[in-house]
Amino acid sequence: MPRYKPQERHSLLLPVVLSEQIVPGTFAFALDYLVDHELDLSELDARFRNDEVGASAYDPRVMLKVVLLAYSQGVISSRAIERVCQRDVQFIAIGGDSQPSHAHIAKFVSTLGEQIKPLFAQVLITCDAQGLIGREMFAIDGVKLPSNASKERSGTHEELRHRAQRLDEAADRIVELHQSHDNSTSEQPLEAKRQARIDALRKEAARTREFVATSEPRTNAKGQELKANVTDPESAKMATNKGVVQGYAAQAAVDSAHQVIVAADVIGAGSEQSMLLPMIEQSAPYRDDTTLVTADAGYHSDANMQALMQQNIPALIADHQMRQRDERFKDQGKHKAKGDALYDKQPTGNGKPIQRFRPQDFEFHDDNTATCPAGMALRSNGSKYTTATGQRYQLYNAQAADCQECALRHQCLKDPKRARGRQVTRFEPKARDPNHPSERMKGAIDSAKGRRLYSQRIGTVEPVFGNIRHNKWLTRLNLRGREKVNTQWHLYCMVHNIEKLANRGWRQ
Repeated sequence: MPRYKPQERHSLLLPVVLSEQIVPGTFAFALDYLVDHELDLSELDARFRNDEVGASAYDPRVMLKVVLLAYSQGVISSRAIERVCQRDVQFIAIGGDSQPSHAHIAKFVSTLGEQIKPLFAQVLITCDAQGLIGREMFAIDGVKLPSNASKERSGTHEELRHRAQRLDEAADRIVELHQSHDNSTSEQPLEAKRQARIDALRKEAARTREFVATSEPRTNAKGQELKANVTDPESAKMATNKGVVQGYAAQAAVDSAHQVIVAADVIGAGSEQSMLLPMIEQSAPYRDDTTLVTADAGYHSDANMQALMQQNIPALIADHQMRQRDERFKDQGKHKAKGDALYDKQPTGNGKPIQRFRPQDFEFHDDNTATCPAGMALRSNGSKYTTATGQRYQLYNAQAADCQECALRHQCLKDPKRARGRQVTRFEPKARDPNHPSERMKGAIDSAKGRRLYSQRIGTVEPVFGNIRHNKWLTRLNLRGREKVNTQWHLYCMVHNIEKLANRGWRQ
């Protein structure tokens, strides 16, 4: 029988030189050098007043290194960061075996506040000095991330009042059910588990009522009330391709040369129109007069286009009809994935609703006539009418006899049993001012050069979100409040930019 050397898997005392664990060319090495030699952390030092008395504190340089290194490896929980600081030799080396507790780590991240933006800017200065910012094009986009808030606790003030009432009613039903099972009118003591459930329901109801009584309703620009969240009032419900989430829309402006993030922010709303100008303003130190700003249709509005023109900022901002005007996307419908049958929830019993013919299904002619999908003629008296908004339209009517015998009657008329004939309204297109900022933007983005430049946007910004979300595992924000969430998002953007420095072989 062959003999092999023994294997030892129990604890061993090995000589480890911590400084040798930070290998040149790695993210940890670039991070360690950057924090120690490039960043000015005097503002973080100023938070401590223990020069002569008081307990010693954890060095903010160590805390910053540990948090950024953990985020780079997809470790976001403060307790998980505490564990790696005790067991992972790279974390032990970069932190000088400080081993901060999870409470200190969580407090450090949540209290950075206004000091995070200067730190982010200092990293950008280093990236710029290394030639990582090209200034040719900045792509602005956002990613919707769920936060540490419950969707169930969202609603308008009226909906939240109704929810509090339902919670109290649920608690009452538990008490009534207990009494009915005991078959006695006298009050019997409840089980501990059942009593805890009742207390939790009544506590949640009281908390909801207190929130409604002490907070003002959130409204949008049109004065419509928005849904507020009891857990995190600054977050919002947002629709994504994975469903509705309660969280924030994280924003980033990315340079096209090396995909360095030049500006970052968060907003607690699904609409991103209001973030275009602030993101451009934040990226101003790294933008020159020829830098092209690109963004998708979520940032398009007449007010934004007017502001861009007044400030003379080169930009390509898509509108919602851009793809309809582009002949390259005329067949895009056939490439769309079909809905999942398990989630295609249609009303049962009556089947799917019939798709009625719409005005675009009719063919209109210059002689005040139109042709329906069945080939029948509709006629107009030639009169033009005007809506309250000033848009002109013309009415076309079909003969009742033609519609009575039509095989497509049920697909054309809203009430096939009672309606006599189809009437179609043809609206005249609104007159467009070619000098209007939005029209000028449409002309620029529809040009051959505009399409070629705008096509670079998705390849610039989407890989950044892919790196942060999938490689760094930022699938959920674990803080509450816009300021704290903004801090965490800036830290992840710093990780992305430092990674660019490390990949460039900086300070090997």
